[in-house]
Amino acid sequence: MNNNLKEILMIAAREKWALGHFNISNLEQLRAIILAAKSYEVELRKIPIMIGVSEGERNFIGLKQCVYLIKAFREEFQIPIFLNADHSKSAETAKAAFEAGFDSVHIDLSELPYEENLKTTREIIIYIKSRNPDVSVEGELGYIRGRSEIQKEIIEIRPEDLTKPEQAGEFAEKTGIDRFAGAFGNIHGIAANEPKLDIERIAAIRKILPENIALVLHGGSGIPDNQIRSAINAGINNIHINTEIRAAYMNGLTESLRNNPEETTPYKIFPPVIEAVKQKIEEKLRLFTNVN
Repeated sequence: MNNNLKEILMIAAREKWALGHFNISNLEQLRAIILAAKSYEVELRKIPIMIGVSEGERNFIGLKQCVYLIKAFREEFQIPIFLNADHSKSAETAKAAFEAGFDSVHIDLSELPYEENLKTTREIIIYIKSRNPDVSVEGELGYIRGRSEIQKEIIEIRPEDLTKPEQAGEFAEKTGIDRFAGAFGNIHGIAANEPKLDIERIAAIRKILPENIALVLHGGSGIPDNQIRSAINAGINNIHINTEIRAAYMNGLTESLRNNPEETTPYKIFPPVIEAVKQKIEEKLRLFTNVN
């Protein structure tokens, strides 16, 4: 079992598949994702996964609780599971996740001016790598609009939002990141309009980045399957899903409560919810690994 995230991402890049990154807010979502990965293993192979928790999600669950939950599931199911501190918006929250024992830290300072983003990202990477070089660190450049929910409005992406290939190369070189997240026409959440990825931009950035730096697609929810496949072929090898997980969870919960209006026992209410999320994750795993 390969437990090195950097090596797994390099294999994914070489073999043209993408490592799934799935966000959680609670135990039920986590269990559903692990069960999906385990059932997929029976059909294909032992498939690695990343579990992400944003600042809000990890504040709700608890930093140490996140770490020990992953440790318990990893030991029980014998699946390569990597815990990522998704969208850390400051040096303080990035360092706190690292100190708590996360396998990976995503530093998202993309809303800051370029020079400030580069400088602070570099400082955090030096801090983390000097203490544990095995922890994977992701930086972000470009402005990804939206939020991780179903949005009724149309989200317009402006040309200046998109990541510039030459700047991406400089950013990666000067920061020393392991993973690069960019804006390629993707949005956070699901909007009224369908996303349209700039596949040529993805390919150009992949070409300019060193081979040992993974290329990450955030906002994977709501992107049509054919665009996901094209993005993987162009060089994406790590894809984030959150809103579709939340939607599957809420739809499953609504149906379970509707079918059992008198039920008050949580462990009787949640099995259909877990199954709904599990099916969504299995669907994404098949898509990301290009299996029919």
